Amino acid sequence: MSGLLVAQSGQPQGLPPLELPNVEYSAMAPHLILIGGALVLLVWVAMMRRRAPWVWAAFTVVVGLASLVASWLMWLEVDRNGPRSAVADSILVDGYSIFFMVLVSAIVVLAALMGEAYLRREDVRGPEFYVLMLLSASGAMFMASANDLVITFLGLEILSIALYVLAGLDNRRMESREAAIKYFVLGAFSSAVFLYGVALVYGATGSTNLGEITGYLQSTVTPSNGVLLAGVALLLVGFGFKVAAVPFHAWTPDVYQGAPSPVTGFMAAGAKAAGFAGLLRVFFSTFDTLKLDWQPIVWVLAVATLLVGSVLAIVQEDIKRVLAYSSISHAGFVLIGLQAANDKGLAGSLYYLLTYTFMVLGSFTVVTLVGRKGDARHDLNAYRGLSARRPALALAFTVLLLAQAGIPFTTGFLAKFYVISAAVEGRSYSLALIGMLSSVVAAFFYLRITVLMYMSTDEEQAEESRHETLAIPRSMAVVLAVSVAITVAFGLLPAPVIDFARDATTLL
Repeated sequence: MSGLLVAQSGQPQGLPPLELPNVEYSAMAPHLILIGGALVLLVWVAMMRRRAPWVWAAFTVVVGLASLVASWLMWLEVDRNGPRSAVADSILVDGYSIFFMVLVSAIVVLAALMGEAYLRREDVRGPEFYVLMLLSASGAMFMASANDLVITFLGLEILSIALYVLAGLDNRRMESREAAIKYFVLGAFSSAVFLYGVALVYGATGSTNLGEITGYLQSTVTPSNGVLLAGVALLLVGFGFKVAAVPFHAWTPDVYQGAPSPVTGFMAAGAKAAGFAGLLRVFFSTFDTLKLDWQPIVWVLAVATLLVGSVLAIVQEDIKRVLAYSSISHAGFVLIGLQAANDKGLAGSLYYLLTYTFMVLGSFTVVTLVGRKGDARHDLNAYRGLSARRPALALAFTVLLLAQAGIPFTTGFLAKFYVISAAVEGRSYSLALIGMLSSVVAAFFYLRITVLMYMSTDEEQAEESRHETLAIPRSMAVVLAVSVAITVAFGLLPAPVIDFARDATTLL
């Protein structure tokens, strides 16, 4: 006798029925398009005898565009019917998540175009770059749309594991292998810290769902909850590693320098957007009632990130390390928006991430071109006389560098102004002042590179550079044209992008 009474239907009595969530695949359409594209590409390559790398790049661009269209259709639906949750309230479909879906889809398209010319030049004929990039981008989307800390962690791991492999994609170079192992070790450590934070938050609130945690914090008076505050602190540390906030930035310069240049560009744009997507979602929507506890910590992180990124970039002699510390400085500006803890701060952070994406992708496209075959010429002297060899390329790089410095009539100036004005509105006057001063310091190394391109005093090297050819593939020319056009056009007419970022917060 088993001790169970069996009904006529054959099912054991006394056991609760298994309730499966209703999975609305339409709520994850962009995610599934990227994952499905990666799987189709894998099967396609396994069944083909003839290698056609340009076809794989074109397929990846089509997948990215399909994801972009699906994201925009979801935006129109949310604008019409309002935000909603799906898959047992673990996925959110709102303006905030769709904002990052659109942004990540655009990153996939531009990174695929940038990578195609690089892989052809380096004679890398495998599809690994495209497959891993699509999977990593899907993880970024899950982080943006997650309404549960467990889903956020899964998205973080999908994003990170693919990036670990991408960093070591060029295993013929010792620097690439070293970058992969450093990124893996520190990334695994940060994931463990993040997961421990999730466990502490669950122990303090009884849930990992962001909505339920919010309800608990709003309905429960807890004068001092050390477990909850420790969990929030560990979550901030985990996100801090991913967005390269000081003092969790140590991996960034070495990994940026060692990884293949297109991978570095994708990492600088996609990983940073994904990290801030999770960070801003969790702290703005869930831990808003605890902002008096975490605002001082974020203030310190923002100040340290701004100053370390701006000052240490000055002494670098490698362009990829310069841009690595530049990305750290930019993370500090996004943290200013978080520290403001108001709607303008959130909108400013979103606008900053969108504009930074195109500036950094265009910049690393130039770095990939100047690096030549072997991806090894990244010292600043390689940029001497660039205007004599390729005036259009030097002009494009100048525009992108000046935009990152915050020169007026570019999106970079408006992005910095937006987050600093949010800090002023939040009465963080000292942080706003430090942000402006760090921007002045950062302008030095951007102008230094510009001077090297246009006003080199080494006549012999400049004369030699005039006879040196530097071919610009069409795919990279497209990336540069799009990046510069968006940086300049929306710097002169910023209303559409600002409205897009603002609507992403009002629909949240």
